Amino acid sequence: MLAYDGTEYHGWQTQPGARTVQGTLTEAARRALGAGTRVTGASRTDAGVHALRQAVSLTAGVALGGAAVRGALNAALPRDVRVVDAREAPAGFNARRAAHGKRYAYLVDNAPIANPLLRRFAWHVPWPLDTVAMRAALAPLRGRHDFSAFCASPGRAKDPVCVLRAVHVIRRRERSAILLSADRYLHHMVRNIVGSAVDVGRGARAPDWLAGVLAARDRTLAGPTAPAQGLVLVRVLYAG
Repeated sequence: MLAYDGTEYHGWQTQPGARTVQGTLTEAARRALGAGTRVTGASRTDAGVHALRQAVSLTAGVALGGAAVRGALNAALPRDVRVVDAREAPAGFNARRAAHGKRYAYLVDNAPIANPLLRRFAWHVPWPLDTVAMRAALAPLRGRHDFSAFCASPGRAKDPVCVLRAVHVIRRRERSAILLSADRYLHHMVRNIVGSAVDVGRGARAPDWLAGVLAARDRTLAGPTAPAQGLVLVRVLYAG
């Protein structure tokens, strides 16, 4: 399992000429465990997005226990990427293919003045937010739906149908968190849902507007895309 601050990275997936989390982990793993080491992530987080428990499959040509692998990798990785747990997996295990779903959290700093300690990890929204209205707006999104209205690249996904198993809005003083759990996600789906929910929360849209947006399957009808820094991959879900 990997945790990282994604601020300085161009997302998870390796890209030529760009600093990515997968590229950084692969380089460190090959230095520590051998040139043939391969790395597969369970989720492709976007530029600036963070993770608490990103699941990763690592295949190496050396036989080491989990604690030794964790120590070797953390010694070779920069401080904004940490291996928090390492265990031996069954033969043929693939972190991406075996995943049954993912949980994300989005943090909103709702203080009148932005908290400088949260600037890398929250979206500063200085207007009052009606979390009751936000919960009512998000409720119809639960279940199995075509989420094309919240996809940044219409037509990019072969199958726009996802199962949103849970969505919650939690408020603690001047901070709000939107939590989502689904079997899969479309491109920028969470950030587009959050941007739309914030529009409802600040009174720009009525709570019943979001159900209509979902049914229309039209991205141009939804709200803005929330910025990347507030989004965290909380956990990848597996059977058992």
